[in-house]
Amino acid sequence: MTELQKIIEEAWDDRELLQHADTIEAINTLIRYLDQGKVRVAEPVKDKWQVNEWVKKGVILYFPVSEMRTIKVGPFEFHDKIPLKSGFDELGVRVVPHGIARYGSFINKGVVMMPSYINIGAYVDSGTMVDTWATVGSCAQVGRNVHISGGVGIGGVLEPVQAAPVIIEDGAFLGSRCIVVEGVRVGKEAVLGANVTLTASSKIIDVTGSKAVETKGYVPERSVVIPGSYTKSFEAGDYQVPCALIIGTRKASTDLKTSLNQALRDHHVAV
Repeated sequence: MTELQKIIEEAWDDRELLQHADTIEAINTLIRYLDQGKVRVAEPVKDKWQVNEWVKKGVILYFPVSEMRTIKVGPFEFHDKIPLKSGFDELGVRVVPHGIARYGSFINKGVVMMPSYINIGAYVDSGTMVDTWATVGSCAQVGRNVHISGGVGIGGVLEPVQAAPVIIEDGAFLGSRCIVVEGVRVGKEAVLGANVTLTASSKIIDVTGSKAVETKGYVPERSVVIPGSYTKSFEAGDYQVPCALIIGTRKASTDLKTSLNQALRDHHVAV
């Protein structure tokens, strides 16, 4: 990996090197490793997430060294630089038509893809459900046994290379039409109710205590979150601005599988 990183870092600083066969081979090797899960854009190290910037650089450099080509799947036709992921039978992944994943994304055994989309650089761990019309963006990191409900948009983060990707940790539940972008991290077993939108600048307000506590960019483990709003003053007047409200935590007494939905019902939140 050290030699691979060295070649990619040099090509990042000098794009003329993209004409060299050894550089192209190194980039193609990195994308193959991403596809196989041997390397990740970001990975947990102790209690923190480490972003591997050189891997993101390699993903970005893969585009200029790849040629546009026609991809045919039965009567369907695509025209792109990156091939589709294949071999789902051997991987132990269930893919319902029209579930699509790009080559260079890692999808672990036991994942279920309804008609959905997983982009290059993404990592989706075992037991996760990617439901209908959900999108897992470039370099997003999704843990084990996550439920990504219908229409959820998990944003991709390629540039700047130092930016953290979106991270959804083990056992989290994302309700219908949630949007999580700009490197937001959702903690283990957290539950996002339908239509929660989280960006890097979104206020996440814990209203479970006697005093509201505001944070940004991170949903604590086992939190139950719903859409909310707060009043913000502008020159033209006072208006309601979207935010996310932490209204409780998942109950430890509830079985993990049923609690994904039950945690929302306990707090009278739509799934």
